[in-house]
Amino acid sequence: MGPSISNDNPHQVYDEVHKRAITENAFQEKAEIQETHQSLTIDFEEDDPGNPLNWPRLKKWIMTTVVSLSVFLMPLSSSIVAPELSTIKGELHMSSSLEAVLVLSTFVLTYCLSPLILGPLSEIFGRATVLHSGNSFYLIFNLVCGFARNKGELLASRLLSGVGGAGGLVVGAGIISDCFSKEERGWVIAIYNLGPVFGPSLGAVIGGFTTQYTTWRWTFWATSIFDGALIVVGLLVMEETYPPVILAKRKAKMLKTAVTNTPLLKTPYEKPDQSLGQLYRNSLLRPLQLLRVQPIVQILAIFYAYLYGLMYLVLSTFTTLWEEKYHQPVGPASLNYLALGIGYLLGSQICGFLADPIYRALKKKHGGNGKPEFRAVLMFPASILAPVGLLWYGWGAQAVTHWIVPDLGIGLFACAAMILFQCTSAYLYEAFTLYAASATGAVYILRGLTGFGFPLFGPRMYQSLGYGWGSTMLALVAIIMGCPVPVVLWRYGERLRARSSYAIG
Repeated sequence: MGPSISNDNPHQVYDEVHKRAITENAFQEKAEIQETHQSLTIDFEEDDPGNPLNWPRLKKWIMTTVVSLSVFLMPLSSSIVAPELSTIKGELHMSSSLEAVLVLSTFVLTYCLSPLILGPLSEIFGRATVLHSGNSFYLIFNLVCGFARNKGELLASRLLSGVGGAGGLVVGAGIISDCFSKEERGWVIAIYNLGPVFGPSLGAVIGGFTTQYTTWRWTFWATSIFDGALIVVGLLVMEETYPPVILAKRKAKMLKTAVTNTPLLKTPYEKPDQSLGQLYRNSLLRPLQLLRVQPIVQILAIFYAYLYGLMYLVLSTFTTLWEEKYHQPVGPASLNYLALGIGYLLGSQICGFLADPIYRALKKKHGGNGKPEFRAVLMFPASILAPVGLLWYGWGAQAVTHWIVPDLGIGLFACAAMILFQCTSAYLYEAFTLYAASATGAVYILRGLTGFGFPLFGPRMYQSLGYGWGSTMLALVAIIMGCPVPVVLWRYGERLRARSSYAIG
């Protein structure tokens, strides 16, 4: 409480009032300065060279190539043992064919479920850190697989190598979203998605000839050498692309070099009242939350998972078809996996060639307003061609026609599935841009379960129903599940996004 003011001396009254006015002005000015500091936000300028969207095109493609090679290697690693399951079963004294199939499926399970953990980590520590750490973790346990002395060691190592292998899978969608504008993503997604779907077919071919001419252990050693080289290249050329992490580092540098104390700096992505533990917990639960409350994610996750499960069901039964019904040796039989690879390649290029022009044309037609729904156009024909390809493959194999007939059928299925995969990925990238890693992680939850489970019942299903009726059943489910998907996205997608606090596309 200040000193009292006597009314007897006018000069004293004036001096005290003036002094208090100066003091109040000083506090007000200080408050204004603090308020200014609180509103000082560190963000990218329009032409900021630190913004990945403004990086040179060559640099963007280097980043994309590195992560694409990672997501190519891991699916290749998952399927490379498919033609060797009978050999591994005999050498490691496995008691049943189911145990042998687990060598294929356990990797797929952790590879697809690990994004639940790695996805949030990438949104806290950045894309590059998760990519390098994941590849290194995979390298360690994939090498152990090559030296496994019994089935327990092999299955445990495959399980753990799948955890690390998911690093590239987690950050790939985010890197594309960080570096490329919506109008540029068609070709980028086409190149990137070649790995996850072309890798399994090429891996099976390599595995078949490896089994015929050397030991199955070299499949693990060779993929480990590839991964080791990829880690070295990645450490040399990869830079962080996630905007919140880039801006957080920029803020830390400013605080470190600032002459005055500036504790009130912030980035647009910060929540000052949120601890690191809370941030991770929220990020960890976000994929589950998206899968629980977002109808768009639910629809795409179920359909994507079904197609992915079919892909691994085919991988697990292909060798049996060609060796037992067509009586082909292991090496030549594995060449039929190229039908899948060629189908994926064609689907990728068709989607890459048409996706961006369709998007630009529809954007122009709608007054320059681009929408994620424009990426769903190619899903209309693809959702029909996928079950047609399954029917073609199944009945061609059932009748033991010329080998080209079932190969053409499965190639058509692969082509259509690839288009659907790419359209799904593109839609998620644009509808959930900031949370692209979490959105794709939500989709991968179900994908991992079907990739793990379908190969377990596939061989028995074909034994009971035959390739014709077994494929017919799968095709009917694909029609019921798949054909409504593009219709729902086109008619109701924008309305569903408008009601979502996560969708910003």
